[in-house]
Order: sequence, then structure tokens, then C-alpha cells
Amino acid sequence: MKIDSIKDGIVLDHIKAGRGMLIYQLLHLEELDCSVAILKNVPSKKMGKKDIIKIGDADLQLDFNAIGYVDPDITVNVIRNDVCVEKKHVALPEELENVIKCKNPRCITTTEQELPHIFRLADRHEGIYRCIYCDTKASRHL
Repeated sequence: MKIDSIKDGIVLDHIKAGRGMLIYQLLHLEELDCSVAILKNVPSKKMGKKDIIKIGDADLQLDFNAIGYVDPDITVNVIRNDVCVEKKHVALPEELENVIKCKNPRCITTTEQELPHIFRLADRHEGIYRCIYCDTKASRHL
């Protein structure tokens, strides 16, 4: 299979195999008017296999918290004129807003629909977040 490089855009690389579609949905990439390519199960010396997402818009603003929540080992490459001009490494975010929803039926976010769902990282090693309103635990086991 031959996949062309992109002249200007963003490449999300080193995505754990099988998580590319989840990132596509969280970032609402289906709403973009530019080309988006999702490569699944690409052979990788380092990872065995991985997913890659190529986006044909170098000026796109990405939600790095959502990306880091799904996979904190992703590399974000910004490409301009066929050259990688910037390489960013994401990490597990300290706070998430409207990435995950509180599952507690008694949480204020259930009755106050306009409130944002905000979670703070409680345990980095275990990937556990807690709702700032009701302290309900949300695990990052995807």
C-alpha cells in the first residue's frame, strides 16, 4: 500500500493500534473540509503496529488534552512545504474538559446541562481522573 506524504498538514503518529478512530471521533475530524487519512495497524519497529492520522490542514487547532487522554505517547508533527517544522509530544493532561462525561446520576452536571464536564487527574500512574463537582472516579482504561 502506498500512502503519499502531505505537503502541509498535521500527522498524529505513534498512536496505539486500534485507537485511531477514537481520536478521529474525539477531535471531530469528520467535520473538517480538508483531507484526513487514518492508517490502521501500520507496521512499526518500535511498537509492533500503530495507527497514524494525517490531516491536510497545518493551521488546525487540536485538543491536546483529548489526544493525551486517549494515548499520552502520541507524537504530533506539523508539516509545512514537505518539511516537519514542529514536533510535539503529548502527555496525560492534568485536567479534562468535555472529553469524558460524569457517570454519577446525582452529579450537578446531570441536572445543569450547560455545565462543562471537568475532570482532574488524581493518579497519573493508574490513569484515574475525578469529577471536580462530585469526585466520581473515571478510569482511563480504553
